[in-house]
Amino acid sequence: MKILLLEDDIILNESITKYLMTVGHAITSVRDGNVCLSILEKEKFDLLVFDINVPNIDGLTILETLHSQKKMMPVIFISTLIDIEDISRAFELGCYDYLKKPFHLKELNLRIDRISKSANISLHHKRLSPSYSFNCESMTLYFKEEPQVLSKRQLQIIEFLTHNRGLVCSYDMFREAVWDDFDIDDATIRTEINRLKNNLKEDFIINIRGIGYMIKIPCAKEIS
Repeated sequence: MKILLLEDDIILNESITKYLMTVGHAITSVRDGNVCLSILEKEKFDLLVFDINVPNIDGLTILETLHSQKKMMPVIFISTLIDIEDISRAFELGCYDYLKKPFHLKELNLRIDRISKSANISLHHKRLSPSYSFNCESMTLYFKEEPQVLSKRQLQIIEFLTHNRGLVCSYDMFREAVWDDFDIDDATIRTEINRLKNNLKEDFIINIRGIGYMIKIPCAKEIS
């Protein structure tokens, strides 16, 4: 799921981002309301996770602005606020859920999963680097949310590495998954992957010399 996180506490922001990425979500994280609204003018997200009290524009006002622009996206509010007026306003503006701080990160993910199922949101959008993401459902690589033109083989390589993020994929694994067990040598696989890497603006495919390749799960600091 493609999620925009607005949380001004640096430690909590990084903790939420890292956790949600490890369970497979593509996260864009910001700590300022103005920055958040600017991103939402250019991009669409599957889900918004907003703190209320953030610098410049608070989370409730951002949601109100989106509704005035007819931009409807599911929202979970996370806040220390327990004032019934704030909670009432949040739900009046259409938030899906409200989570009081402090909370367990797994609880947040359980609520995200519930929203995903009820709203039929795709879970196939994976973040690969600060600027790249891949949609496994549509087999599309995005750079800064713009679709990229690649060959069918290159997209198959990206898909295979995406499904195995954080794991080293050997040449034998590539032969089986991408080349359908066709008897090609390691040099041919290296050539095709190097051709793909040369087409990328960010080199997120890591060569593990003599073994194979991998894509790391991006850490919170890399995308904040």
